[in-house]
Amino acid sequence: MLTTLRGAIRASLAATLLLAACTKNMPAPNGEPSSDALHAQSTQATATTAATGTNGVMLQAFYWDTPQTTSGQTWWQVLGGKATELSDAGFTALWLPPAYKGSGANDVGYGVYDRYDLGEFNQKGTVATHYGTLAQLQSCITALHGKNVQVYEDMVMNHLTAADAQEQFSYNGQNFNVYTSFTYPGRANKYSAYQWHYYNFNGTQQAPNNGWYQWNPWDFQPYANGDAYDNLLGSEIRYADQNQVTETIKWGNWMTTTLGLDGYRLDATKHMLTSFVNTWLDNVKGSSGRFAVSEAWFKNLGDLNNYAAATGGRTSLFDVPLHYTFQSMSSGNGAWDMRGLQFAGFTEANGALSVSFVDNHDTDQTGGALNSPVVNLKMLAYAYILTREKGYPCVFYKDYYNHGLGAQIKTLMQVRRANAYGAAYEYTSVDDADYYAYSRAGDSTHKGLMLILNDGSNARSQGITSPFKNATLTDKTGNYGGTVTTDANGYGSFPVQGRSWSAWVPN
Repeated sequence: MLTTLRGAIRASLAATLLLAACTKNMPAPNGEPSSDALHAQSTQATATTAATGTNGVMLQAFYWDTPQTTSGQTWWQVLGGKATELSDAGFTALWLPPAYKGSGANDVGYGVYDRYDLGEFNQKGTVATHYGTLAQLQSCITALHGKNVQVYEDMVMNHLTAADAQEQFSYNGQNFNVYTSFTYPGRANKYSAYQWHYYNFNGTQQAPNNGWYQWNPWDFQPYANGDAYDNLLGSEIRYADQNQVTETIKWGNWMTTTLGLDGYRLDATKHMLTSFVNTWLDNVKGSSGRFAVSEAWFKNLGDLNNYAAATGGRTSLFDVPLHYTFQSMSSGNGAWDMRGLQFAGFTEANGALSVSFVDNHDTDQTGGALNSPVVNLKMLAYAYILTREKGYPCVFYKDYYNHGLGAQIKTLMQVRRANAYGAAYEYTSVDDADYYAYSRAGDSTHKGLMLILNDGSNARSQGITSPFKNATLTDKTGNYGGTVTTDANGYGSFPVQGRSWSAWVPN
């Protein structure tokens, strides 16, 4: 969700996180976690493996301005119709947009009105959500499951918007008249009789100036040296009150059962009370083996590490620092030092909990608070995340389809599925600001690969000692013709075209 800094709360959070050092040349970790943290991370790593499979790839199956209909089909129908295509391409999971009723038909789901209305009730002027009806959503999920594609739903739990009525009340001598009454007359208590009123919230953002009206202390957790983060939008739910915790857990389990979910993407988690996030994950995800990834938008790796520690390994996290590394590469457009990709981001610091990505609906949104698109050299970033030993890569729908990168990404996913196995090696000895090299040694049934990236305008080649001895290699991306031959030590000269990428694989 859109995220901006606002205000400050003086507090401190002390947390350390073990930085995994499985890749050669990885710097040693600076601190040791508690035994509880180690246990939690081990448990999460096991659950992640079960949920994502070997070399899985997630697709973020929407973007900010996803149309309500495409060629007469709703978005749920579009995605369901692509189930075979996406499975054949190598996608193992889809992250779906918020599936419940927003403030109206044009609401893309983050302006949540009724979380129990999945396109079933006539509310806010529409039965269908922005993406279609409940029946269409269930058919979409059935089609995806039929092709062994998992489904992760976007869980927005920070706020509600577009209340049914105003409420007048006084708090600490201040009078309020705000839209905070959510009674859902169109649903008439089906699935849940829970109604929301001003005392279920900490405050609300309302017209005419979209200012904030607050009557309870904000209960989201201060991170990053005590800086507080804004309340996001709408009426901000008070999770310091157990009633809201219990109801949101109930809703999470209802969603899981109703849709047969395989996992969750948790929206804007740094805006919510962290103990609530942990409790929700314990009671909804639990030890089920289902997957969970949270959007905790921290540019700084240390802050993201601290959040991983605070959530005890219960949830994977999007690698925001790596995204900004890719944006720096993009902005440099050939002038950036490619050695900045070595051991980069949360993916290298804690690969078992990392979801790597290049762009998403927020970074791609023009005018949005997180607008930070990777415009140039984007395929170099995709080659990086799709061949890496660590992290669970997420491809952005708009890159795959709208921006015309699908064929190239699909080729990389095929390389990933066939060759991205075995020990990884980061070639820190390569003294070239334009040339990046990384290898996977392969295993008993997979041949491995040598990834070469070049952001410079001219073709380049470097002599490298690879894991592949007395081998002949071919670039499986098709970007560079011919072959590379290595000697008995694995040494060979590995070329790459200008502003391009190559994945050299033993024949």
